[in-house]
Amino acid sequence: MDQPKGEQVLRTLAMPADTNPNGDIFGGWLLSQMDIAGGLAAKQRCNSRVSTVAIESMSFHHPVKVGDVICCYAEFLKVGTTSMRIKLEVWIKSFPYEKTRIKVTEGVFTFVAIDDKGRPIPVDR
Repeated sequence: MDQPKGEQVLRTLAMPADTNPNGDIFGGWLLSQMDIAGGLAAKQRCNSRVSTVAIESMSFHHPVKVGDVICCYAEFLKVGTTSMRIKLEVWIKSFPYEKTRIKVTEGVFTFVAIDDKGRPIPVDR
């Protein structure tokens, strides 16, 4: 059985306000949750402000319904001088809270450590 890779950095509940016209959770909302999760992981790694500079790829595997608990996992793929490449996965536990998790989306995000003026700084200072 497939398992999440990386560390869980965010968990939230899919709500009715986050749906698309079909009644499924809007893909853009999931993308924003992944960006938040990746930013949290990157900020913790470099202990500074970070900025999202790229989203390499996104794949949606399964729809998310209202009431699903989404869990975002972050796995560092590469840490460079000023940037961090992080694979993010979103898994759900469907209502009524089953023990089985389902991977619904994944993507690779790049974050850059920045100073108070928005200039890149070394991740490891």
